[in-house]
Amino acid sequence: MNSRTFALFALFMVQLLYGINYTFAKTIMNEGHIKSLGLVLARVLGATILFWLFGLFFKSEKIDRKDYIKFFYAAVFGVAINMLLFLKGLEYTTPIHAAVIVTITPIIILVMSSFFLKEKVTNLKIIGVALGFCGAVVLTLYGKSTRAGDNVPLGNLLIFLNTISYSTYIILIKKLTAKYHPFTFIKWLFLFGLVLVFPFGIGEFSQVEWQSFTPSVTFSVAFVIIGATFATYIFNPLALTKLKATTVGTFIYLQPVIAGIFAILIGSDTMGIVKLIAAILIFAGVYLVSYNAQPKVVQ
Repeated sequence: MNSRTFALFALFMVQLLYGINYTFAKTIMNEGHIKSLGLVLARVLGATILFWLFGLFFKSEKIDRKDYIKFFYAAVFGVAINMLLFLKGLEYTTPIHAAVIVTITPIIILVMSSFFLKEKVTNLKIIGVALGFCGAVVLTLYGKSTRAGDNVPLGNLLIFLNTISYSTYIILIKKLTAKYHPFTFIKWLFLFGLVLVFPFGIGEFSQVEWQSFTPSVTFSVAFVIIGATFATYIFNPLALTKLKATTVGTFIYLQPVIAGIFAILIGSDTMGIVKLIAAILIFAGVYLVSYNAQPKVVQ
């Protein structure tokens, strides 16, 4: 497996874990086990401990003093604002709505990367983004969940603001991921993030009755921390070292497909021809954006 193929595999794993996470996180919050802000703190605290423990197995890198402020800004947009808005929004809206709204991220990243990273926007990328966006719109119109949110418009707004924050994070870390080892980058990112989210989440976190958790709830919380946080935040920087930010962003179109499939498997949604067409459009869009045309060699 070459480096680009592995990077694409890492991106797919990120979307798979995130897609499943919508239902797990929503269940944890809706059933009253942990409220949204408390879950954010649990998520960041658990992941921070794991990142620093695993970081012990890698050679320590010296951080340039001027880069600490960059780590801080990345933590503001990629950990604090990103997670606080996402889980609070998910508390109010449905998993499929949240997954679909997140697909606006590639559009934001495409605009930002063309301005700040000077990435070339090819016709294939434009077509790919358009196809993926059309698929996401179709899924938005026809994708429903049996689990209604408390305040869907507010939840959708918070998820949308979350996508802006996450897009900013992807742009900010592009150069940092090229300069530092992923574990060096991530452990400092989450240490700053833990400090930022602590005041917001400590109140709800302290109210959690851990002893009342059933095995399924324990598994769900563990998945949110280990799968949807620890693993995804490792895979994303690895992918960014080999791929353009726009390619990384467009893979987010897979999330509503994965979230929808998982919802169907657990009986909270159904699949029809329209949703199948939407899925095909999304996968086609991802393929076009990730396609790397090799120059022909003249004999």
